[in-house]
Amino acid sequence: MEWESSQLQPVLFPYLVSAIGHGKPDESLKTSLGQLIKKLDQQLHGKQFVVEGEITGADIVIWSSLYPALCPKGAFAGWESEFKSVKQWFDRLLQLPAFSTAVETVTKGKGVSAFKTSLLSQPVPLSLKSANSGLSAGVKAMSVVSTSHTGESQSIFGTKEATEAEVEAAIKTWEQGKKTCPKPLKIQHPILPQEGKRNILITSALPYVNNVPHLGNIIGCVLSADVFSRYCKLRNYNSLYICGTDEYGTATETKAMEEGITPQEICDKYNKLHKEIYEWFNIGFDYFGRTSTNQQTEIAQDIFWKLYNRQLIIKDSIEQLFCNICERFLADRFVEGTCPLCGYEDARGDQCDKCGKLINAVELKTPRCKMCSASPSVKSTQHLFLDLPKIEPELSRHLNRVFTSGTWTSNSKTITNSWIRDGLKPRCISRDLKWGTPVPLEGYTDKVFYVWFDAPIGYISITANYTDQWKKWWKNPNKVEMYNFLGKDNVPFHSVIFPCTLLGADDNYTVVSHMVATEYLNYEDGKFSKSRGVGVFGNHAKETGIPADVFRFYLLYVRPESQDSSFSWDDFQLKNNSELLNNLGNFINRGLMFLSNNFGGTVQEMVLTEEDQQLLALVNSELSTYVENMEQARLRDSIRNILSISRYGNQHMQYNKPWILVKGSSEEKSRAGTVVSLASNISALLSVLLRPYMPSVSVTIQEQLQLPDEAVIICDQFVCQLPPGHKIGKPSPLFQKIETATITELKKRFAGKPEVKNQQAAPTPVPSQAVNGPVNPAEVERLTEEVIKQGNIVRELKAQKKDKAEIDTAVSGLLQLKKQLALAQGQDPLELAAGAGKKRSKGKKK
Repeated sequence: MEWESSQLQPVLFPYLVSAIGHGKPDESLKTSLGQLIKKLDQQLHGKQFVVEGEITGADIVIWSSLYPALCPKGAFAGWESEFKSVKQWFDRLLQLPAFSTAVETVTKGKGVSAFKTSLLSQPVPLSLKSANSGLSAGVKAMSVVSTSHTGESQSIFGTKEATEAEVEAAIKTWEQGKKTCPKPLKIQHPILPQEGKRNILITSALPYVNNVPHLGNIIGCVLSADVFSRYCKLRNYNSLYICGTDEYGTATETKAMEEGITPQEICDKYNKLHKEIYEWFNIGFDYFGRTSTNQQTEIAQDIFWKLYNRQLIIKDSIEQLFCNICERFLADRFVEGTCPLCGYEDARGDQCDKCGKLINAVELKTPRCKMCSASPSVKSTQHLFLDLPKIEPELSRHLNRVFTSGTWTSNSKTITNSWIRDGLKPRCISRDLKWGTPVPLEGYTDKVFYVWFDAPIGYISITANYTDQWKKWWKNPNKVEMYNFLGKDNVPFHSVIFPCTLLGADDNYTVVSHMVATEYLNYEDGKFSKSRGVGVFGNHAKETGIPADVFRFYLLYVRPESQDSSFSWDDFQLKNNSELLNNLGNFINRGLMFLSNNFGGTVQEMVLTEEDQQLLALVNSELSTYVENMEQARLRDSIRNILSISRYGNQHMQYNKPWILVKGSSEEKSRAGTVVSLASNISALLSVLLRPYMPSVSVTIQEQLQLPDEAVIICDQFVCQLPPGHKIGKPSPLFQKIETATITELKKRFAGKPEVKNQQAAPTPVPSQAVNGPVNPAEVERLTEEVIKQGNIVRELKAQKKDKAEIDTAVSGLLQLKKQLALAQGQDPLELAAGAGKKRSKGKKK
């Protein structure tokens, strides 16, 4: 029997997904692929092409399919010496202009990595062994495809076929109809835990108030939590989803100084922006709050006193950077410098953005103050520490329990265990700032709580702002399950620091039961960058003209669950046009249009054939897997269950061709009515399963179906929600094609500007005059007057002993004016700042 290309795809594609997409080649698939290439090698022996004498479509199809595996540095290494005939054939075609041009067009010189983005959006395939397949199953799948060429019978749904028991169960559930489904519960606020219910408290990592979230931030926490929250409500779980802006800390104080306004004004400005972004993305919080509230102060200080009274707070001194020009200790984010680990010149005082390692500000090489660019000195200062080693045994007992009973992603377990493995160390919980929750302990009242002690308590205080009965959620560990949704960089603070804080307080707090952490979402071939304008940020997404639900769909389709993934405009276009427009939208729209045009929009009697019964069983199987995936927070996999159900519906419609049947006998017309009425019920199911992912599209489908409210619930089985006689509304297309020209324009718009290495970004805009460029006397005179005026303001504030935050803001304004004056005079402001620092230091030594 000659080798056929149809035998290749069932093995090749899953292998490429595992090897290129996920970087973990499946050995059983590799063995099967090797045997297939060996057959091809035997067939090509002594031949130039697959069909002797000339290139045919067979050469093009097989060569194109195998290219990602056999190209230089491809996914199937070491094949050249073993399959020499294939090697000669492969190289012969690659040398032809048409083939080499096609490769260049597709890969753009990136080689096999060009295929990674698309393959990354696919789930890791089951190995042939674990799928109970082995090579024999692969051959079996090939034989099903090949036997179809001989005219032998084959299921209309391909190799998928339900068992007799599954079919019987599906028919029984279908016939019982809505009786098997519970009624949706009406949500009444405030949502509180209920006896006998599954009470689920859902949090997503609190976004920093002064950061505009990009698409990676959005999928990493708020969107993922929103999908799970909507699913819980569709299952009649008693769930509460809370979030809010994290408003205290260094980042806010820094931003306020940069913009010349107070921290509170910064928080008000950006809290509003966050709300607008999340509203556009259809994020359905039950309550969205903020941390700069009286409840935050009250609850955080209460927890602190409980820890202090249990001897879990340590007093100690630490070395910290002090800026002589600004006359203040510099918190981590007020410092930049060269990373001591990788040499990156713009590392922050708490973490290096290049190597990702956590660092201490005093470890930075050539540190500089972020406000004035002067070199700070190291001084000793007193701070408070949480005694994590004392709490560690209780934390370990809690983690051992929830690791077994809860849903914890692999990365959340790995990161948590890495912190526990070497033993916990005391961790500083105070900072020398003004903007934050004040430390109430005598001798430390000029300090505030460190953001990673304070911010997670924001979940509690935000709930307290939502309802005065907040303790029913937060002091009810036996009846409440807590889910944390977050990015992997936030894991240790939620799995170690915050649980230790609550367990140490010994006040019956609800502690995390489940932790769902994502990896990173990159943008195209790099990272999102606000400063360079690279990537799509939340406030710009709606300017694209693309609906929010399409963004939601794609972000969830490529959600970085097991490893980093990328947002790709080309793949975005592909998924919209193929999965949404051609698969999902096509199935729902043509079924409802046919019902509307040929049966007056009325659902017909449904007399089920064996194929229909098979369809019911296959839909049930996908529905069951959808629920299982959602329960484990495998959100990316559940979206594929939705698309599979839609494909089955399309295959069923295509096979039965109701547009032909409706023109035939009365019996054939009745059959057409059954087909499209069954399709309408599948559309009803899809509209509910889509609700967590695409809420607006879901509502649109349900309006077109005139689906009753009682049907908007996820049942365990597929039931008939639209009985004969039900009248649907007016159908209309759900999705629009995205043209290549649009994608090209969006790529250009969000590509950003090239990075300029070793250039320090000024905190605020300054005149665009080059250093040592032409001097404008009028501008110099104006700025000189402004500097004198601002200097007098600073002196007056200091003489009146005004609040330090107010003085700092004025000083920051003075420094910015001095920089602008230096530029206007043709001087380098950084050199002036450094010189001022040296003079100040010499003056103190005398």
